[in-house]
Amino acid sequence: MSHKNNLTTLCYIEQNDCYLMMHRVSKKNDLNAGKWIGVGGHFEENESPEECLIREVKEETGLTLTSYRLRGIITFVSDEWGCEYMHLYTADAFEGSLNEDCNEGILKWIPKSEIYDLNLWEGDRIFLKLLLETDKFFSLKLEYHGDDLIHSASTIYE
Repeated sequence: MSHKNNLTTLCYIEQNDCYLMMHRVSKKNDLNAGKWIGVGGHFEENESPEECLIREVKEETGLTLTSYRLRGIITFVSDEWGCEYMHLYTADAFEGSLNEDCNEGILKWIPKSEIYDLNLWEGDRIFLKLLLETDKFFSLKLEYHGDDLIHSASTIYE
């Protein structure tokens, strides 16, 4: 039911009041097909969350992060793909230039004010709202039945 492992990272890279978003239109059998998400992926063996974050961002965007922050832990539960624990980051500084040729989708800087207009997972809307509206660390549990969000619960830490 679960793939490689159930530990992942996701990062929203910030620049000029925009987030770097990926439109997932390139991979076959992509559970995120057609959706807009941040960049990231699965931990490799013995990686820390930060090592996974830096490697995945470099692989998908060509950028090397120089300033980033762990903002939350998201627990996804799905009747189709099991349980996944995602380490959610934002980043506000990087080196290098954006790789226009990502094999997982199309990368685009999207103004934060237009993020909710995109085709997003319902649960992503919840954590994006938390990222945009609070500076606090949070834990969020999202339960899906197929593509439908059936339950969410969050804890925001002072």
